[in-house]
Amino acid sequence: MTPEQRRARFAAVHLYLIGPLAAHGRGLIEIATEAIAGGVDAIQLRDKTASDDELVAGLRALRPLCDATGTLLILNDRPDLAAAGDADGVHVGQDDVSVAEARAIVGADRLIGLSTHSPEQVDAAVDAGADHIGVGPINATPTKQGVAGVGVDLVRHAVGRPLPFVAIGGIDRSNVVAPLRAGAPRVAVVRAIVDAADPQAAARGLRAAVDRQRHGA
Repeated sequence: MTPEQRRARFAAVHLYLIGPLAAHGRGLIEIATEAIAGGVDAIQLRDKTASDDELVAGLRALRPLCDATGTLLILNDRPDLAAAGDADGVHVGQDDVSVAEARAIVGADRLIGLSTHSPEQVDAAVDAGADHIGVGPINATPTKQGVAGVGVDLVRHAVGRPLPFVAIGGIDRSNVVAPLRAGAPRVAVVRAIVDAADPQAAARGLRAAVDRQRHGA
């Protein structure tokens, strides 16, 4: 895909899944297959314990599934491995390599997402050259230990900025409406799908909530 096609695909994303290579005895391929069937349209591989070879192998295993379903494939933290694994992009945090450094590694063809946790960081992301941003954590979450939830005011701030964004942080069926009503056009989830007994049903419920809000229902 061209960079423009990848940006257009991100703009069309409704439900973004972040997951490790395996959870609860299931591999990410199995979870992703069910989640995509339920409405997930972007997958981010995030596994802090995996080796470089395991991350690249995981991306390569996910690539055919993502190609067949039109799903974006993103790698967390590691721009140096994104090309090797044929990911569509990389997502970096405030304490990871800078967007400029990531761009020098992945080139112009791949997307770069950046986590933001304050209005100042949202504004700075525009000049940094990110293609899109993550806004949050909306709620406190075990995946970001020691970080307080920022609530939906940051979502409202991001709505008025030129970068597309995804709301993230402790989002599940019980609280997904709040960021959507604040203006988030898409949400990212981890445990709400990865930990679900039925990932497809969990994804379907979340996707329905996003669709209802996007369609003004």
